[in-house]
Amino acid sequence: MSLTEVTELTRAAVMLTIMVSAPIVGVAVLVGLLVSVMQAVTQIQDQTVSIVPKIVLMLLTMLLVMPWALTQMMQYSVEVFGNITHTM
Repeated sequence: MSLTEVTELTRAAVMLTIMVSAPIVGVAVLVGLLVSVMQAVTQIQDQTVSIVPKIVLMLLTMLLVMPWALTQMMQYSVEVFGNITHTM
């Protein structure tokens, strides 16, 4: 494998990681922001109030995104393993 091929595979892996994790991180950020606003308005400063909704909604997001994410990761894996046989 040449340096260009390794660099391209690494770039693709990083982009795939960002794409697959973006929906989950986005939900965590939005829920965190909404909970923070609600805590500021109601002056309830309990840690469980902010953690439980984040965990629940992140798990739901993972379940919704999982088929798409697995398809993306399988396509990347097929591409990587296909390139291994071409380079040897």
